[in-house]
Amino acid sequence: MTNPILPTDFQPTPSSEPTTDKSTNVSNPPSIATDATSNAAIIAQMRTLIDALKTHNNAYYVLDNPILEDSEYDQLRLSLIELEEEYPDLVQSDSPINQVGDMPLSAFTQVTHDTPMLSLGNVFEYDDLRDFMRRVNDRLSVAQQSPEYEMELKLDGLAVSLKYEYGKFVQAVTRGDGQTGEDITQNAKTIRNLPLWLADAADIALLEVRGEVVMPKAGFERLNRLALENDDKVFANPRNAAAGSLRQLDPSIAASRPLAFYAYSVNQGLPETIETQSAALAWLGDIGFSVSAVRVIQNPREAQEYYESVIDKRAQLPFEIDGTVIKVNSLALQQQLSFLSREPRWATAYKFPAETVMTRLQAIDWQVGRTGQITPVGKLEPVKVGGVTVSNVTLHNFGEIQRLDVRAGDMVSVHRAGDVIPKVTRVWHGQRPADSVPVMLPSTCPVCDSPVVLPDDEALARCTGGLFCPAQQQEALIHFVSRRAMDIDGLGERWLIGFFNHGLVKTVADIYQLHNHQEELITLEKLGEKSVQNIISAIEASKQTTLARFIYALGIRGVGETTAQNLAQQFGDLDTLMSASIEKLLLTPDVGAITAELVYKFFRAPHNIEVITALREAGVHWDKVEQKVSTGQPLDGQTWVITGALHSMARDEAKAKLQALGAKVSGSISAKTTALLAGEKAGSKMAKAEKLGVKVVGEEEFLALVGEE
Repeated sequence: MTNPILPTDFQPTPSSEPTTDKSTNVSNPPSIATDATSNAAIIAQMRTLIDALKTHNNAYYVLDNPILEDSEYDQLRLSLIELEEEYPDLVQSDSPINQVGDMPLSAFTQVTHDTPMLSLGNVFEYDDLRDFMRRVNDRLSVAQQSPEYEMELKLDGLAVSLKYEYGKFVQAVTRGDGQTGEDITQNAKTIRNLPLWLADAADIALLEVRGEVVMPKAGFERLNRLALENDDKVFANPRNAAAGSLRQLDPSIAASRPLAFYAYSVNQGLPETIETQSAALAWLGDIGFSVSAVRVIQNPREAQEYYESVIDKRAQLPFEIDGTVIKVNSLALQQQLSFLSREPRWATAYKFPAETVMTRLQAIDWQVGRTGQITPVGKLEPVKVGGVTVSNVTLHNFGEIQRLDVRAGDMVSVHRAGDVIPKVTRVWHGQRPADSVPVMLPSTCPVCDSPVVLPDDEALARCTGGLFCPAQQQEALIHFVSRRAMDIDGLGERWLIGFFNHGLVKTVADIYQLHNHQEELITLEKLGEKSVQNIISAIEASKQTTLARFIYALGIRGVGETTAQNLAQQFGDLDTLMSASIEKLLLTPDVGAITAELVYKFFRAPHNIEVITALREAGVHWDKVEQKVSTGQPLDGQTWVITGALHSMARDEAKAKLQALGAKVSGSISAKTTALLAGEKAGSKMAKAEKLGVKVVGEEEFLALVGEE
C-alpha cells in the first residue's frame, strides 16, 4: 500500500522555529496562522494547501508520475491537518484530507468498490507505535485489551482489488480515489503469479482479494536497461513502473513487463472458520496467492524487533518496501474497532525513517579545504532525515548554488539515504522571504583574507593563500596522517587541530618534532601519558613508508593515490621527480597537462622544498622503487582504464591481470589511454572514451585476451 506523494509547484509554509509532530517524525512547516490572522488569510492558506494537494494527487494517482517523496507529501498534508484542527469552522468542503486519491483515468471503465479501499495512518518511531497500541486498547473492553497483532511488509506498489466468482478470476480494479477505481482486468491477467483459477475456492460465490502489484527490483533494472538501449522512457522507481504498466490500454505492454501480485487481505468470501489476519494470509497462500512475510507479535517490544529485522534485510528483498504494516490480528476486533473517515483504527504503517524532508536553510557558510577550494556549507534548522538529525549540508560549490538558486532563509528539501552525505534536492522558491538576497562568492578567503579566484568556465573557487592559509595548513595536516597517506594511527583530526591551535605544529614536518614536546602534550585536555606515548610511537613507525604514499601524503593538487603510484613508478626516486620538466611529467600515465603543471609548480615552491627537506632530515624514508623494465610483455607501453561491473572477476583482479601483461592501469580516461575495459553500467567513462576515440574492450574480448596470453 502506498501513501500519496503530491505536486511540484506547491511550497510548504515557512517558519522561524521548526515544529516536530510525533506522528511524522519530521520537521514541519509551522503553523501558518496566528491569533491575529484574519479568517480570510487562514482560508487563503487552506486554499493554497488544498490546491497543491489536489495537483499532487493527480500527479501520483492519475499520471503515475509523482515528483515529491512520500515524506514531503506527508508534510504538506500535515500542514493542512494542523490548520483544520486549529480552525474547524473554516474547513473547506473540498478538503482532500478525507480522500485517498484522485479520479481514475477516463480511458478505463470506472468501478465502484463494494467497500472503500482506504489508506493507512503512519507511525515513524517506537513511541508512536506504543501510542497506536494504547489507542487500540482505549477502544476495547478490559478483557479484550492487549490484543495479538500481525505484522507484514509494506510493499511499495499499486493497490488493486481482485474478484473471483466460483474460483474464476473475473475482475481487477485499482484503488483510484478509494471509492471508485479503474477496471484493469485485461492487464491484470498478464501478471504471471496472479492465479486465474482457484480450485480450492471453487465453492465460493464471490471472493474479493486485495493486494499490491509490484515490479521486482531485478525486473525493474532490466526494464530500464532496455529502455535506455531503445531510447525510451526510463522509470524513476519500481512503483512507477508497476503502475505505468498496469495502466496501459494495450494489455500486451503489461504482458511484457515483469509484474507480481502480493495479497494482503480478503474483503469478501473468507471462510467463516478463519478468525485472524495471519490465518487469512496463510489461507491465501494455500489457495495459490503470493503473500509477504508475516509475524505475529504480542507487544510493542516484539513489534520493534521485527521492524528492525526488516530494516536489516531490506536491501536483500526482491522488491521495494517502505516499512511494515501492523494490524490487530483478530478479524472480529478489527470489525469492532471500525474506521476513521480515511483509515482503519486497527492498523497502521510503521514506516522507515524519511529519506527526504523539508526544513529551512538558515545560513550559508564557507569552508576552505587543503587545496584551497572554497566550499559552501548550508546551516539547517535541525531535522531528522534517514534516521539521523542533520544540521549541516554541503552545497558543493558556487556553481551548485547558482544552479539551485538557493539563498539563506529558503525552505529546502534535504535527502539522505543510508550513509550518503545529505544534499539539497529542491528549493521552494515560492516561499522565499521577501528580504532574501542572492548568494555572492566571497572575494577574500574567510580564514586568511587572501584573494579568492574563480577560473573561467569552472564552478570551484579557491583561496590563493596556499600554506599561508591556516585552514589549508590544518587540512594538509589531516590529509598527511590519514590511513592512505602516512597512516599515523591515533593522531586524528581532533588532536591535530588542538596541536595546531597550541602552536605545536604548523607544517607536516612539525609532526616529527612532537617527541620534543611530550610534557606539553600530556598537559593538554584528556590526553594522558599513555596516549602521548602511543602517538609518538605511531609517528616513529610512519617514517618507514613508500615513495607512492609519501607523494600522495604531500597533498599535491590533482594527485590522488593512482597518480602518486604512477609518478613513483615513472621516476623511481623523489629527487628525479622533483626536478622533472613538464614534458617528462606528461609521459606519466594518468597525468595530463593540468596535473603536470600543478606537480611542476609544487616542487618549485620554496616553502614546499623546505618542508620536504625537513621531513627527510627527520628520518622519513622509503625503499628504492624497482621500476618495471620492458620484458616483451604483450601490453607493454599500453595504458588501460577499467569501468563498470565485471561478472567474471573483481576489478582489482582484472587490474592485476592487465598489469601482469605489462599494461599500466589508470583511473581516468585521456587521449593517451590505449583501451577502456568496460563492464555493465560503464557510465561517463564510456562516453568520454567514445568521444576521444579510445578503444572500448568488452568483458568477453578481455577474457579472450587473458586466455590467449
